[in-house]
Amino acid sequence: MLREALRAATPLGLKAKTYMEKGGLVPDEVVIGIVKERLSKKDMKAGYVLDGFPRTVQQAESLDATLKELGMPMDIAVYFKTSLAVIVRRLSGRRICSKCGKTYHIVNFRPRIEGICDVCQGELMQRPDDRAEVVENRLKEYEKQTAPLIDHYKKKKVLAEVSGDLEVDELNQALEALFRKSGLESPRGAKDKSRA
Repeated sequence: MLREALRAATPLGLKAKTYMEKGGLVPDEVVIGIVKERLSKKDMKAGYVLDGFPRTVQQAESLDATLKELGMPMDIAVYFKTSLAVIVRRLSGRRICSKCGKTYHIVNFRPRIEGICDVCQGELMQRPDDRAEVVENRLKEYEKQTAPLIDHYKKKKVLAEVSGDLEVDELNQALEALFRKSGLESPRGAKDKSRA
């Protein structure tokens, strides 16, 4: 949502850009405003998956209030417990097409021609916030501000934990099993009742 707002050059998106390029966390009021705008759109009534938000207890409490106001309850919060080495490797390996925004990875999802987008032949680039040193800075911020979310969602009895160190196929299987166990459909095949 942040990147969508940034591409659309919305006032909130442009505000977010300065923080994202430095690897810092975007201020709560900006993030919450963008999330609320997006969740208010008609296509969200069928269900939603939020990735990377909320990041602080204050954001979680604001999200709780927003979801209550919109009548869109959160059914499950998934905590991907992932080691530092895996996080740095994954994020610093991302590459984005400078024209169409398609995402690649130097190990896991390579383009047919190195450095060139398969879709539009645009040049692939590393986002400033995906450089290894910036990723490490983001992780320090995460530890300080995000870790208390685990307790927040445990208290609400919606927290589920999966290993983020799993390879893609294993992780997909673990998530499919988690959603089935929780009585939800996979986000890939989400219907009206599926919210996560």
